[in-house]
Amino acid sequence: MRILGIDPGLQVTGFGVIDTEGSALAYVASGVIKTSAAPVGDLPARLKLLFEGIRELHARYRPDAASVEIVFVNVNPQATLLLGQARGACVTALVACDLAVAEYTALQMKRAITGHGHATKAQIQEMVRRLLNLPAVPRQDAADALGLAITHAHAGASLARLEAAHPLKRTTSGMYRGGRGH
Repeated sequence: MRILGIDPGLQVTGFGVIDTEGSALAYVASGVIKTSAAPVGDLPARLKLLFEGIRELHARYRPDAASVEIVFVNVNPQATLLLGQARGACVTALVACDLAVAEYTALQMKRAITGHGHATKAQIQEMVRRLLNLPAVPRQDAADALGLAITHAHAGASLARLEAAHPLKRTTSGMYRGGRGH
């Protein structure tokens, strides 16, 4: 199975592609999508660059599944909103490519990669290097994306077995009926 990991960001979005067969992991590619070609204040142009970049990655590497980091809420609500929009553009592009998208928090990824949820960026980079037998540590954004792909490689199989044993059903509590509030 080929997995595309995405670490969303409005200025720099990291990506990582790995192949997995059983418990064996193999590095395919990693890097970043930069939106600096668009003016800083032109949010729609930046989102378009992210969308097109993800579509290009899909066309080039043909992944079977994708994993994306879940946005965290930080001190600055405006930064959180912008990050959420960047993440939305990435997820929309993945879904438009008919990919199954798994979502993991930074804490889940850190635990899966390093064994604890408070790992530093440098620790994540080093563990990704070790797990994928890389000659050097990848840059931070790419390391996080590779970490998300590795997390899905390990957790995805377990989640699939759980789903097969006991199918999860979506509930409607808290949802609007017919898309409208009453």
